[in-house]
Amino acid sequence: MNEPKATVEVQAADLAGPGVVFCPNPKMPLWSNHPRVFIDVATTGEGRCPYCGTAYRLAPGVHLHGH
Repeated sequence: MNEPKATVEVQAADLAGPGVVFCPNPKMPLWSNHPRVFIDVATTGEGRCPYCGTAYRLAPGVHLHGH
């Protein structure tokens, strides 16, 4: 798989639901918008957006309760 366009480390507080983040995230510039997708980071500790290729990874030391 290709290298991600960008890698975003996420904290537990950044999760939008049970172990997921969404992309595009609020810090991305408006011109880079694509349909919102939810990306599971709880299962393996990371996930990648199928539209823009941004990788989302749990920050070191982040533990999710119930996972």
